[in-house]
Order: sequence, then C-alpha cells, then structure tokens
Amino acid sequence: MARTIKRFSDGSLLEFDQGNFDEWCIFLTRPGRARFAPKDWQYFTRLQELAAAYGADKTYADFVIVFDATDKILDAELLARISAFSLDYTQDVLRADIVFTLLYAGMLAEENKAFAPLGKRIKHLGVYQVVMEGMRPREAATFSVGRPWQELARLCAGRGF
Repeated sequence: MARTIKRFSDGSLLEFDQGNFDEWCIFLTRPGRARFAPKDWQYFTRLQELAAAYGADKTYADFVIVFDATDKILDAELLARISAFSLDYTQDVLRADIVFTLLYAGMLAEENKAFAPLGKRIKHLGVYQVVMEGMRPREAATFSVGRPWQELARLCAGRGF
C-alpha cells in the first residue's frame, strides 16, 4: 500500500510503495505523467545541475542539513524545512524541493532496509562524489555496486561522514 511522502506545489506526488525488493521503493508521479521510480543517476544529475547554478558549497550544505536530520521515521518538520530552503534556489524552487525530498526519502529507505550496514551514508557518498568531487552522476550511482561495505565505510569516513 502506497505511503505518501510529500505532495509538491505543482501537484507532483512522492510515495513509498512496494518495489521489487521491499516496501521502500520511491515513486514520483508528475502531473500528466505516469508514476515512476526515479533512479539515483537521475536525481544526482538534477543535484549536480543545482550545484552548478547555485554553488557546490551551498548545495552540499543543504544536503547535510537533510542528512543530519534523517533517521528511520518520516519527519514532517524536515519536509517543511526542505521546502523552505528550496526557496533559495530561486529559478529552480520546485526542482530543488523534489530533489532534496527524493534524497531524504532515499536515505530514509536506506535507514529502514534490512541488511544495509551503511544506511544513509551510501547516499551521502554519492552526493559528495557528484557535488564536491565532480563525478558523473551515472558513475556515482553505480560506484558502490559490488564493493564490500567495509571499503565503502572507509571511503565515507575518509570524507568525514
């Protein structure tokens, strides 16, 4: 059964629902379009575009606000805070709200998945690679595939998270 995460100003809807593996699959429905599950590389691409337009430091700092506040429970106050700081992305308010909310939902899902020893840090690694290191979004999205979690944990720790 679908669980609403957030409805956006244009009527777009973000939800958790049953996916191929668990009930933590994230689905986005845009007005007039079919519901789909956004891929990491897609929202990493949008995040990289925001960083190019508004600054990597600002974009990363806003992500860290979300990262630090993420635990296992959907937090309405954090969703409102994301919408509030998204106003700073003046020409891209809706895009920023959707992207940061997608990242939040992805981290929330990681925190709730069984057998996910890195939890939300796996998304942090991808965001850091894309925003601060300039890695291509598709490369960052698949970077962790097949790597032992201990290696990924060391990479995260080396970057300070």
